[in-house]
Amino acid sequence: MRDFTSIDDIFSRPRDENIELLKMWAGTTLAFAIVQTGASNLLSSTFFVNLVVAAVVAGVAFVLHELAHRVVARSYGAEAHFIANDRWLLLSIAISFFGLFIAAPGAVWHRGLLTMRQSGIIALAGPVTNLVLSVLFLLLLFPVVILQPPFVDLLVTICYVGFRFNAWIGLFNMIPAGPFDGAKVLAWDWRVFAVTTAVGVGLSFLLSDDLLFTLIQTFVRLL
Repeated sequence: MRDFTSIDDIFSRPRDENIELLKMWAGTTLAFAIVQTGASNLLSSTFFVNLVVAAVVAGVAFVLHELAHRVVARSYGAEAHFIANDRWLLLSIAISFFGLFIAAPGAVWHRGLLTMRQSGIIALAGPVTNLVLSVLFLLLLFPVVILQPPFVDLLVTICYVGFRFNAWIGLFNMIPAGPFDGAKVLAWDWRVFAVTTAVGVGLSFLLSDDLLFTLIQTFVRLL
């Protein structure tokens, strides 16, 4: 990720981070919507529905993930800036036409005197944000199914996709290698790494669609 800007430029001439975050939100939203719809159906109403779902789910997932890194880094006195990776955003949109969603939309760059614990917590903030979002979308799914508000189909889709997508993004970022957050978390505390990864695995794989449907049915019967 060091090919799209120099480290000196990030801190000496910081960009407008609102614009950088907007580029990430727009790029990931578009790429995810294309994958969900299929390149041959982009003129259909389904594409516009998927754009709404992607804007709420994919765009917000990445934006809040990176903002969590930035907020925690700055709370430790570090200088931190988010920079969108324009090349990868364009590449992810191009690849999405082939049915693949690959996202490396940018990163928070920070510098300062940080302990290993502080660096680990900064890294942990992103995946934990996604796992919390996953649980929130899951919890929202129950009242939406039960109360049947207007646009219930759209809301159910947003909640379900939000639950699955954030669980997967949170778990994926806990890979303990390379530039992934998991590498820094593991270097700091293997127990925190193990618990966070276990939560991600549970949300991503153990809570199957069949089990989720059973839980919703059981909850409805109890009312």
